[in-house]
Amino acid sequence: MPTLDWLKKEYSYGYDSGNVLSIIPNFRRFRDETRIGGSYRQVFLKGVLPYIKPDSVVIELGPGKGSWSRAILNYIPEGKLHTLDFQDVSPWLKPENYGGRLVCHQVENSSFSCLDDNCFDFFWSFGVLCHNNLENIREILQNSLQKMKVGGVAIHQYGDWEKLNDYGWKKGKVPERFKNLPNDEIWWPRNNQQMMSSLAKEVGWQVISPDLGLVKRDSMIALRREK
Repeated sequence: MPTLDWLKKEYSYGYDSGNVLSIIPNFRRFRDETRIGGSYRQVFLKGVLPYIKPDSVVIELGPGKGSWSRAILNYIPEGKLHTLDFQDVSPWLKPENYGGRLVCHQVENSSFSCLDDNCFDFFWSFGVLCHNNLENIREILQNSLQKMKVGGVAIHQYGDWEKLNDYGWKKGKVPERFKNLPNDEIWWPRNNQQMMSSLAKEVGWQVISPDLGLVKRDSMIALRREK
């Protein structure tokens, strides 16, 4: 862990966060929001909605059963969403219901080779980079950059051990034994705002903010393609 083979097997069931836009969360979403110390609805309203327009073309990495996907599609009636996942998410997301506005790509790696260059306005992931080590994150950020239009924005949630220490490992539901294990043996690899920002800059992204401050346990980085 967290190798690509492990990631492919671990989340083959498809993660479901419920309706992220509903004012009152269901039990699963309430449980998840308690763990992260934040509201998915507020994450969407402040971390997604300001960066998309009705005609935006969007990438989503690791949609699972499509909780965030459905919310995004509600706000891009003239746009298009491309999802990338190790699983075939089509039976969960049902792209046939969206008149060509939803394209689901099943991928084997993080090359982003299925997408055209210079085409995307917004790149989103939640609950994905927190399970990847820095080597994997570097590959994701590097290979996705040229897929974005100049000025395109990416927002990614990621594990931040400094915030996790402040929030509490028990409350955040991350095993404390991970503190004494190497990154390749845990499913919540070490990362923080400085490491994530440095990595993003190294591969060519402009860092708008290392953390949007929307959840207490984790960070959410905001990036832009400059050129």
